[in-house]
Amino acid sequence: MRRVAVFCGSKVGARACYAEAARRLGTALAARRWGLVYGAGHIGLMGILADAVLQAGGEVIGVIPKALVDRELAHTGLTQIHVVRSMHERKAVMADLSDAFIALPGGYGTADELFEILTWAQLGFHAKPIGLLDVEDFFAPLRDWLDRAVAEGFLSLRHRRLLREANDPELLLEEFARFHAEPESPRWLADTER
Repeated sequence: MRRVAVFCGSKVGARACYAEAARRLGTALAARRWGLVYGAGHIGLMGILADAVLQAGGEVIGVIPKALVDRELAHTGLTQIHVVRSMHERKAVMADLSDAFIALPGGYGTADELFEILTWAQLGFHAKPIGLLDVEDFFAPLRDWLDRAVAEGFLSLRHRRLLREANDPELLLEEFARFHAEPESPRWLADTER
């Protein structure tokens, strides 16, 4: 494992626990000498996470569309920054640079990035670990929805298991360190995979 992409909010959230989780994750990544790949912002949880990795001596690679650089949202102290044309290109570059993916609390952008990378795993486009850092049960409604999708026959149990979950950064990173991809099934849509 060399680098982990983290999807998270461009706001800090209503409670201090979110910022603290971002700091702890950043410090834990740097301690393992795993680089961070993220959306290159200097605001919200994104900025807190990047600053924590940098303060601990770690590598931080940002990927940001030019339109957001122009709005002065880009972090200026990163190890490396990739300026891309679009959000679509941003997600593809982040995926290529990363060996694993984590979602922290966030809004639409975080959900978009998380679900795209989960869909790519479901389709067999990558076999990298994906996890939720579930701060104070922030993702509980999402977990319930995914479980309901399984119960109602819209999502196989195998594909539900693509998303790992932990409420502590160290536990999630340890699970990533032990990760082995399941053998790929050519029948990803089959009902028999439930």
